[in-house]
Amino acid sequence: MIRVHRLNGQAVVINAELIESIESVPDTVINLYTNNRLIIKESMDEVYGLIMEYKRSIHKPTIDNLTKSTILSEHKQKRD
Repeated sequence: MIRVHRLNGQAVVINAELIESIESVPDTVINLYTNNRLIIKESMDEVYGLIMEYKRSIHKPTIDNLTKSTILSEHKQKRD
């Protein structure tokens, strides 16, 4: 989920997984797979950054677990 602001300043939280495209025409428009559209204050680059931050946060536990299992595996191989 990412937080953005409508043109009137109202905060809205949207599911980043439902974003189909982002346009800058000149306001930033988020098109969702649900056929809804949001016109927001944030720039296209800001929205992209929010999406990337969200994606990193949900995949970080997976990466941490892979790193941990790799370290444990390497440690076990050294012992054997």
